[in-house]
Amino acid sequence: MSWETGGNCRYYTRTRRINGKVVREYLGTGESAERAAAADLARRQREAEERADRARLAAALAKLDALADLSFRAALEAAGYHQHARGPWRKRRVTRIPD
Repeated sequence: MSWETGGNCRYYTRTRRINGKVVREYLGTGESAERAAAADLARRQREAEERADRARLAAALAKLDALADLSFRAALEAAGYHQHARGPWRKRRVTRIPD
């Protein structure tokens, strides 16, 4: 998506992929090209905002996941379980004192 100059004329083109092939689309000069350029700019800004929103959501979910994992581990350890070599959680054996 760029403005290009050919001779004395300035025109707007848009590059897209169609069936895996790069295709350059000529959008012309004048008002119609200005509107297309403004629409492309608005779309790019909207997509950038959406990416930033997804990144913030992913960071919040990562924090929530870490908190849930910490809570889970604390509950199991309080109940007498342990995790040997990052494997499954096992109940600790209680050693009996001989009478």
